[in-house]
Amino acid sequence: MTQLGFHKMHGIGNDFVILDGRERMPSLEPAWLQHLADRRRGVGCDQVLVVTGGEPDYGYRIFNADGQEVEQCGNGVRCVAQWLHDQGAIGNRATLNSMAGPVGVEVLEAGMVRVDMGSPQFDPVSVPFRADQRSERYKVVVDGWHIDMAILSMGNPHAVVLVDSLEDAPVAEIGSALQQHPSFPQAVNVGFARIDSPDQIALRVYERGVGETQACGTGACAAAVAGMLWGLAEPRVTVRLTGGDLVIEWSGEGTHVMMTGPAEYAFAGSIEHS
Repeated sequence: MTQLGFHKMHGIGNDFVILDGRERMPSLEPAWLQHLADRRRGVGCDQVLVVTGGEPDYGYRIFNADGQEVEQCGNGVRCVAQWLHDQGAIGNRATLNSMAGPVGVEVLEAGMVRVDMGSPQFDPVSVPFRADQRSERYKVVVDGWHIDMAILSMGNPHAVVLVDSLEDAPVAEIGSALQQHPSFPQAVNVGFARIDSPDQIALRVYERGVGETQACGTGACAAAVAGMLWGLAEPRVTVRLTGGDLVIEWSGEGTHVMMTGPAEYAFAGSIEHS
């Protein structure tokens, strides 16, 4: 057994263990990743982020708490960008590689990072979501609930459900049921959005392989985009999640979504690794 160093970071409460795989990629068996993410027996996190590559082609891989690799994580990329910047590996602006494609980042002052999240994808095949044709709203019946939702990809699949009350929304029940629904062959992240005003959205998110988290960056992007598509939100929106706020900007279809929010350190340490 060897000692593997890590940094613990979070983006408005969505927390990560960051591993440095630039020179030597650690073994990433799902069982060990599950142990690392365990909040009682390991370090504890929503996702494990592994920094890859070398100058100028840095990138990152994302593993949910269940050990499965996923495509994108908006809060995570802010933390990776801040970490690489603090390591002296990148300047204030850089492009990072991810499974979902290249991502432009800008490290701002006071621990804030702005991220170009790319263009949202609405074609059901690209989400993926099983539907005959594209629609601004889809209806699914699951466990007796009739769910009206937007479906899109922000590099990973999202369903956005409009609710009147976040406190009363059956987040875990509907989120879990939709993730297991056959219409989502790769499962789905489910956002429950309450639009308080054209520039304010409150949001709870039930993530794949994690459950409900304090924040979800791609989920905030998806909720803002859905609100704008429905004519309920302006091109610049503050999305308020349990862990804090993100600012999302989008000028319409064919343009990129911009996300701005904090990236913060919790602590550093090491853990046994075979």
